[in-house]
Amino acid sequence: MVERFSVGITASSLAKRYQVEEPQFLPRYNGAPTQLFPVITSDAPKGFSFFYWGVAPEWAKNKSIAERLINTRVEQLTERPVLKKALKKYRCLVPSDGFYAWKKVGKKTSIPWRVFPKDKSILSMAAIWEEYDDEQGNSFHTFSIFSQPAKGFAATITDRMPLFLTKDQEPVWLDREVGEEDLLKILQTEHDFDFDGFTVSPQLSNVAFDKPSLHLPMPAADQFGNLTLFG
Repeated sequence: MVERFSVGITASSLAKRYQVEEPQFLPRYNGAPTQLFPVITSDAPKGFSFFYWGVAPEWAKNKSIAERLINTRVEQLTERPVLKKALKKYRCLVPSDGFYAWKKVGKKTSIPWRVFPKDKSILSMAAIWEEYDDEQGNSFHTFSIFSQPAKGFAATITDRMPLFLTKDQEPVWLDREVGEEDLLKILQTEHDFDFDGFTVSPQLSNVAFDKPSLHLPMPAADQFGNLTLFG
């Protein structure tokens, strides 16, 4: 499961990368479910919207729902017609400059890692979104990131990773007239993104710890802060 990612860049960098109006945004170095993130939807491709990742905070107490909505496995598209319906109408891009994963090195031990493009580029994660109404009748929007089996460098750290799009695929993904066949082709294309990574602070586990230091390498330590030789 993809449980953390970062958008550790300025609002002006985001605007320049996607050629849209500059959003009201502060960098997120420890992006976690239930938080608001900038996305670009197929309904409004000329600017950023802000959606919750997975669920809104008040819904997060239902852990089973939260876990199910954070990620959508690309392999499930052929098994669940409801996902194909969402794919046709509710697509979005989620900017990212890297993601995090906990590498298992023992039955009860895992090491936090940061995985990022070697060229330090801003990539787009493929996602689908939904709209909900709360008990007060207020509408809010959420998104779910497509995940895929980890490949290349990422596969040495984790078994799942986000499904990233190339720049050429982004306008196709946002095109409301594109057909299902072309969308599935995008999701099934093998990419050769060149990733790198390093171990980071175990403070990653603390959602409130949202600091630039998470973009710096740290000695390998488990989720409890104990240093280990097994990075």
